[in-house]
Amino acid sequence: MQMKSLCLMVLAFLPACAGQGGQVAPIRLPAVEVKASGETQPVGTVNQDAADDPAIWRNAANPAASLIVGTDKKAGLYVYGLDGKIRNFVGAGQLNNVDLIGGQEEALVVASDRTDRKNSKLTLFSLRFDDAKLRELGSISSGAGEAYGLCLQQQGRKGQPAVPATLTAYAAIKDGSVREVILTRGADGRYAGRINRSWKLPTQIEGCVTSGRNGDLFVGEENVGIWRIRTSQADAQPEKFASVGEAGGLVADVEGLAYAMNDNGRDYLIASSQGDSAYAVYDVDSGALLGRFRISDGTVDGVSETDGIELALGDFGPEYPAGLFIAQDGNNPGGAQNFKLVDWRVVLQALNLPQR
Repeated sequence: MQMKSLCLMVLAFLPACAGQGGQVAPIRLPAVEVKASGETQPVGTVNQDAADDPAIWRNAANPAASLIVGTDKKAGLYVYGLDGKIRNFVGAGQLNNVDLIGGQEEALVVASDRTDRKNSKLTLFSLRFDDAKLRELGSISSGAGEAYGLCLQQQGRKGQPAVPATLTAYAAIKDGSVREVILTRGADGRYAGRINRSWKLPTQIEGCVTSGRNGDLFVGEENVGIWRIRTSQADAQPEKFASVGEAGGLVADVEGLAYAMNDNGRDYLIASSQGDSAYAVYDVDSGALLGRFRISDGTVDGVSETDGIELALGDFGPEYPAGLFIAQDGNNPGGAQNFKLVDWRVVLQALNLPQR
């Protein structure tokens, strides 16, 4: 019997099959195909790897008027409507990753600033729904090294009416350092910051996300896998959550991470498996791989070589009534890189997962 046929027969039972030369190669779980419902206008930097990471601010009063923030890591930061049209752009330097915490009327947007490769920074902005304009609030040092990934602590933020006066940012430095930065707002509305604690992973990292349920931090080590840090514990240390090649879920590089805090208490972690242009979905509690999906050609073109991703649950209007998934597209035919928008229901249906 040919080796290819044998591999297919034992797919459910063996983690690997021998390839040429007797080498053991992991069997990759097939990715189901979904289609995007929309896309943003391209970033302004052409013919380069430029678009990188998105964030989503849901407008509770008018979900269809929600906003997307996305980085052009060569130039600055964009604001888009759900129709994909550019609402605002600020040329604020080489901003790599972005996250936000939004209230009912105003959001605090934080981006990792790698303009100075030796000294990482967090650059902060205010964003309002009424005009969708970014207003810079200054920068805060996040220590030595090149700024790369960035995420904010989201625990307890669901439904909060205003931006908090104190919040926590996690700066993922390219050399593998993870720094917890406490941000505190002053009387002038601007923030000061201090590094509270840090961890070190062996090699290059970028994507990170936190759990809104318990505050756990997940960090992607690009060629290795995903680590979990239980930030509520004073002596927390990185714990391996998922490995590249293990159980067929991740193909290096591990890039963007997103989190789904479901009403039924069963949460999902989603990871960009850049090496095969797919996304892996994990059960947070057990670490089990629940499935993989890929965004293929449809009304808009498909997605490949994704860096940053984001997921926000809830009503986003008729196109996205149960949640919005956004993925950076590394190859956007006919234009510069952009971001693709996917109805989260389509992903859940394709993977046969419950609707929250």
